Amino acid sequence: MSVTTKTSQPAVYNDSVVRGFAVMSVIYGVVGMLVGVIIAAQLTWPELNMGIEWLTYGRLRPLHTNAVIFAFGGSVLFATSYYVVQRTCHTALFSNKLAWLTFWGWNAVIVSAVVSLPLGLTQGKEYAELIWPIDLLITVVWVSYAIVFFGTVGIRKVKHIYVANWFFGAYIITIALLHIFNNLAIPTGATHSYSAYAGVQDAMVQWWYGHNAVGFFLTAAFLGMMYYFIPKQAERPVYSYRLSIVHFWALIFTYMWAGPHHLHYTALPDWTQSVGMVFSLILLAPSWGGMINGIMTLSGAWHKLRDDPILRFLIVSLSFYGMSTFEGPMMSIKTVNALSHYTDWTVGHVHSGALGWVGLVSMGSLYYLIPRLFGQKKMYSVPAIELHFWVATIGIVLYIAAMWIAGVMQGLMWRSVNPDGSLTYTFVESVKATFPFYVIRLLGGVLYLSGMLVMLWNVIMTMRQGRVVDVPVLAVNPAHA
Repeated sequence: MSVTTKTSQPAVYNDSVVRGFAVMSVIYGVVGMLVGVIIAAQLTWPELNMGIEWLTYGRLRPLHTNAVIFAFGGSVLFATSYYVVQRTCHTALFSNKLAWLTFWGWNAVIVSAVVSLPLGLTQGKEYAELIWPIDLLITVVWVSYAIVFFGTVGIRKVKHIYVANWFFGAYIITIALLHIFNNLAIPTGATHSYSAYAGVQDAMVQWWYGHNAVGFFLTAAFLGMMYYFIPKQAERPVYSYRLSIVHFWALIFTYMWAGPHHLHYTALPDWTQSVGMVFSLILLAPSWGGMINGIMTLSGAWHKLRDDPILRFLIVSLSFYGMSTFEGPMMSIKTVNALSHYTDWTVGHVHSGALGWVGLVSMGSLYYLIPRLFGQKKMYSVPAIELHFWVATIGIVLYIAAMWIAGVMQGLMWRSVNPDGSLTYTFVESVKATFPFYVIRLLGGVLYLSGMLVMLWNVIMTMRQGRVVDVPVLAVNPAHA
């Protein structure tokens, strides 16, 4: 039996907007990673920018980060959170019109970024480069998103709020706070503004924002995906629901204080740097708790990894999550940071999390979602999913291994001194020594992009043979509501 409306028509999930975000996320993934490959090639052979100012590394790098984090990652999060909150609350979205407003508004933000960043219109803040009019549009979209998500939770047909929604909810609230306060500014024109903060306060607020953009946009929200899609794909319950709740509260409390580890050996007060380091080290415990909970969900079903490439995407992503969340606290230790900071080790760390954790869990979730959104039992080509997994995984390993080696080498070269106290190596010598690793990094990026192109083809073919279907809202026994 299905839930019916006043007109006796069966209530259906609002999946049209989920389809829109899911398809656009694949397209944005290809575009964002293509720009990443272009700038990786420019770092290897700088003349590839052809002297065109709009194609220089300084213009394209923020375009790359915004495209992969906010265009690709953001679209995946909109799609999955809208899908998950409906299924776990047994109700349709609170407002389909507002949901579509978030779709068109988010895409308008992305198009604005594609135009403004190559033109050099930027605030100059990491992960917050977009100029103030675009920031206002993001705020409107995000408030609408919050209304849709929490409104749906509010009209749920079940008493319990599933843990995935706790993570999605925390990410939505925290990103709103981060975005608003870090982007407080005094406009001086249509495309220019001055930050409301100055000096070390500006740096502190920026990295409170920057690290928590990683902590909530790129971690908490994707953990929400993990807690839904791994149990669904594995057809197993979460290993420990109690651990998932402990994981949630420990993670969201600890993450908020870790930002100062980006500012070691700067003008930031030493005690503040130490607080950031201590909380970063504490962060290891809840992070690994979540990883263990996800991986152990396969207890009794490990054999599925041999035959199910989607499950392989999801589980291997957790391995990269565990590795990144061990490496991050280690790099926050001041003595380690003295070697690693400003080197390509940091680039390797970021991409082990971005490509390995965020990328793979997103792809696994999309491979689960897309056939269901188009009335199919599976993707058009399962062997293509298999190919994508191996190409992407090899690409990640090449990329991060090259950057780890290059980073440690750079740090050691920069701090090496002669007996008379002079530097042993010039900066140019360290750049020359890094060249082979930049070539390997580029190869890894090309492989990862190739995997995304395979995914795009697979999605198009699945859409062509599929059809849009309205899925009835799951009926709930009133005794359990």
